[in-house]
Amino acid sequence: MSPKGTKRTCSQGHTYYKSSDCPTCPVCESLRKPVDDFLSHLAAPARRAFERAGITSLDQLANYSKEEILSMHGIGKSSIPKLEKLLGEKGLMFKQNAEN
Repeated sequence: MSPKGTKRTCSQGHTYYKSSDCPTCPVCESLRKPVDDFLSHLAAPARRAFERAGITSLDQLANYSKEEILSMHGIGKSSIPKLEKLLGEKGLMFKQNAEN
């Protein structure tokens, strides 16, 4: 039985199989996962979305509303409860929308 997807090798020499068009090497991605900040609690697509937006701390995250976060590519609804919990542990919360 062969693995699903096509066999690929990344620029670092890791060999992996992937069934999607996504060029991200799962080995490289796991090696760059943070160990001790809030990003370590999130899936890779969500981590990359925050990295692209320059959000690297909970203090920065608190400057955004849930809606703004959900509009980022890579952030799903399942991330919000995790983020709310992490924010709450630090005494923070998402920014409230004007209509709230």
